[in-house]
Formats: sequence, structure tokens, C-alpha cells
Amino acid sequence: MHARVAVIGAGQAGLSAAHHLLRRGLGRDALVVCDANPGPGGAWRHRWPTLTLSTVNGVHDLPGMPFAEVLGAGQDPLSVPAAEAVPRYYSAYEEREGIAVRRPVRAHCVSDGGGGVGGAFRVEATGPDGPLVIHAAGLVNATGSWERPFIPHYPGAERFRGRQMHTKDYRGPEELAGRRVVVVGGGISAVDILTEVSAVADTLWVTRTPPRFSDEPFTPEVGRRAVARVEDRVRRGLPPGSVVSVTGIPWNPRYREAEERGALARRPMFTSITEDGVRWGGQQEEQRADVIVWATGFRSSLDHLAPLRLRGPGGGITMTGRLATQVQGRPRLHLVGYGPSASTIGANRAGRAVAAELLDALSVDTGGRGSGE
Repeated sequence: MHARVAVIGAGQAGLSAAHHLLRRGLGRDALVVCDANPGPGGAWRHRWPTLTLSTVNGVHDLPGMPFAEVLGAGQDPLSVPAAEAVPRYYSAYEEREGIAVRRPVRAHCVSDGGGGVGGAFRVEATGPDGPLVIHAAGLVNATGSWERPFIPHYPGAERFRGRQMHTKDYRGPEELAGRRVVVVGGGISAVDILTEVSAVADTLWVTRTPPRFSDEPFTPEVGRRAVARVEDRVRRGLPPGSVVSVTGIPWNPRYREAEERGALARRPMFTSITEDGVRWGGQQEEQRADVIVWATGFRSSLDHLAPLRLRGPGGGITMTGRLATQVQGRPRLHLVGYGPSASTIGANRAGRAVAAELLDALSVDTGGRGSGE
């Protein structure tokens, strides 16, 4: 299969990029969008059922279609489970924009395709009918991070007799009711889970650094300031930090109620894990645990790009371009959903820049034929 541009991933970043590519004149037959999920929604379709739009740190409209259009009349939008509302929205968006997403298609290797029109990148993937190879002159990688949950190593983890689970595995507080649960992590997901689970179980919250709560609403202006900080890091070739590390955790009534119950009393990070709990080495103090929930975030899902050798000595990828989506030295390769475009507001802003810069690069390479076959 040959494409002028291939987009890997159909979450917020991938759909935004596809929208702007089409708006700038890329022919629909010249664009291939593939996604590993069986249906629309990206990572949102996998979020736990009790996560509603009131607790997520901002879901922004895709370009050209307000989110509110897909919610039922008279329905409180903040009470809708994110795992239902966002996939519904993305599905309607794909249909309205005419973005034909091929799914489920999982890319597992991207390599240099030998150059020439339509052959700059070779994408090896697996689709519903078996192996699939896509040759593309330009590539937009929008695979996000959901497929790469991060769990730090602590001594003794392999000996723990209880259950260890990551945010990705969490399906709601009911399965942890009545247990002794240690929640690890200082981000929004950790506080969301802690708030729910502490109402039905005995919980202990531990974080590596003290969490920072904020009374400032998460407005677009706050989001843009956070994105700018992350953008600076990737332009210098450093691994991107999280947006929440810049914005802090915004207070809401649920968190305040949990604080009043004492559920947000944070302990410093333990030093080791025992068969029956966790231990702080200096004090030789041990706390029993039935379950350890690792709300410790994700890493960018970029393993399929390994043959391109993009990472520097420190593990980061040096980015350039107007909004730091273009891989330095590779004007026909853009990463969205990485670094400053990992947030929903960052992904939307990046889509426009990606389309302009990528089609300009293709036009230069092919004598002005940047938007057609």
C-alpha cells in the first residue's frame, strides 16, 4: 500500500493532524490513517468507568466540531463517563470529516523505505487480514503513551504476595473494597483512584515528591503555559516532562471531600517491597498491603520507530519546527502526542503546524506536488 502521508494513531493528535492535512489539500486517496484499537476513541476507550469528564484535566474540541454536539440534550456533560463520551465524539468526528481510519491496524516497525516518491518510510503492521506494509513519503506518528505503562523498580517487588496493578488495569473501586491498598504516584490519576478507593478500602498514599495542588482552574491559558515548558525540553533533546508537573493538580469538590476524610495524607516513597507490604529502610517501618496500585504514568509508545534511530544519548528525541513536532533532520517525520503535543490542547495546536510543515517539505522534495498523489 502506498500513501503520500501515513498517520499512525487516531486519537486526538492523529485526528487533528488528519483534519488539517485534508483541509490543506491532501487528497483523501493520498492519506492513510491507521489505529490499533478496534473502534474510535484512542486511549479514552480504555479508561475506568467511574472516570467522568468532571475529573479529567481538560478534553478540548477537535478542530471544526464542538464536543458538546455529541452529548444528549439535557445531559450534564461533566457526569458522563469519559470512556463513553470521548469515543462517541471521535466516531462522529471521523464520520463528519470523512477520515477513513483503518482499524485495528498495529504498526510494529517503521524503517527508511529507500527514498523516492511514496517510499521514504516503510511501515510494517498487522491488520485484521494479516501482515500489512505501508510505504509513505511523509509520516505522522500519533501513538500516544497508553501502550507503555511505567512501573518503577523497587527491591522486593517480585516477592510481593498481594496484587500489583497499574492505572491501565484499574476498572473501579469495587474490586478493591475492603482491602489494604497502597496508591503510588503524585498525578491526577493517582488522586482520582485514591479518592474513589479510600471510600471503600483502607488506603495509604505514597509519592516520590510532595504533590502540588492548585486552586487555579485548568484554562487554555494554563495549558499553553505548561505546553511551553515541555516544548522547551524536547527542543533541547531531553525526555519530555508531564504537563501536570507544571500545572499542578486542580482542586475539585471530590478531592476536598477526600482531604476532609484524611485520604490525602501523603507519605514519602517507600524504599522496598516485602512479601506482605512496603517498607521504609531508614526507619525499618513496614506497612501491610494487599494491593499496590502503580499510578506512575506512561512512556511514549515509540518502540516501532526504533529502526530510525531517533533517540539521543539521554533517551530524548530532539524536536524542531514551529510547535516542536518535527524530528530534527527529518522534515518528513512528525511526532504528535509526544512532548508538547501530548495534551489535548497541545495536540490540537500541533495538527495545523504538522500539516503545513509536512506538506511544505513534500512539496520541496517533489517539485511542488505536496498535496496530491
